[in-house]
Amino acid sequence: MGGHGSREPETGWSTVNEYFASYAVVAALLAAGVAVFAGALLASRLLRPDRPTPEKLTTYECGVDPVGEGWAQSQIRYYVYTYLYVVFAVDAVFLFPWATVFAAPGFGMTTLVEMFVFLAFIGLGILYAWRKRVLTWT
Repeated sequence: MGGHGSREPETGWSTVNEYFASYAVVAALLAAGVAVFAGALLASRLLRPDRPTPEKLTTYECGVDPVGEGWAQSQIRYYVYTYLYVVFAVDAVFLFPWATVFAAPGFGMTTLVEMFVFLAFIGLGILYAWRKRVLTWT
C-alpha cells in the first residue's frame, strides 16, 4: 500500500507555491530597485559638498531676482482650456494609430464602428462644454 513506488496525490499546494514564487521574484526585483535608488540618494548626499549661502537658498526665476510674494491668482478658465487641450490631444493620440490600422485586412468595419463610438463620446463632451458656455472667449 504505502511502498516505495507509490506517490501521494497532489493537493494543489505545489501549484500555489509556484504561483507565489513568481510573485517573490517580482518582490525581490522591486526590493533591489528600491535599494539601488536609496543607495544612490545616500551616496549623493554623503559625497556632495554642502555650503549653503543666502544666494543659493533664494528662489530661482530664470535669472531674475524674485520680487513680491510667491502667491498669485489665476483665472479658472485657463484650467478649462487646459482640459480641453488634453481632450483633443488624447483624441489625436487615438486617431493616428487608428488611421494606420484601419486599412489592415480584417479591421475595417470593426475599427470604424469603434472610432465612431469614441468620437461620439468626444462630441458629447464638446457639446456639453458648448451648452455650458465654456467655449466662449470672454
